[in-house]
Amino acid sequence: MAGAMKNVIAIAAGAIDGIGAGDNAKAALIARGLAEIKRLGMAMGARESTFAGLSGLGDLVTTCISPKGRNRSFGERIGKGMTAAQAAGTTHSVIEGAATCRSVVELAARYGVEMPITQAVFDVIGGRLAVKEAIFNLMTRSLKAE
Repeated sequence: MAGAMKNVIAIAAGAIDGIGAGDNAKAALIARGLAEIKRLGMAMGARESTFAGLSGLGDLVTTCISPKGRNRSFGERIGKGMTAAQAAGTTHSVIEGAATCRSVVELAARYGVEMPITQAVFDVIGGRLAVKEAIFNLMTRSLKAE
């Protein structure tokens, strides 16, 4: 689960890079993204400790910061103003996070888990929300424990 969901968060990390929001914004995104991944995974029966290891935090960080990552690069192109279709058209690789996003949103609804970053990525990819609007919505949410 973590391996699939990290690709969605990496798209958001790329969008942050695309708009030039900086490393602190990306660090906050990664922390909150891990909290989302953990909430859904635990609701589905995973152990909390799983998400602190290589398949959770380790894979998430690498995917969100690597300049070679397909999902992060896809998000970066969207952050720079491309539509999802345009951004996808610039590569011959599969953008796993774009395809996974819908499934994760559906799983979150089924398990009653709030996943605002994933929902925002889903809405941006679907053209229902602009990147800057998505970031504003996420930043103005009420404070949470994460």
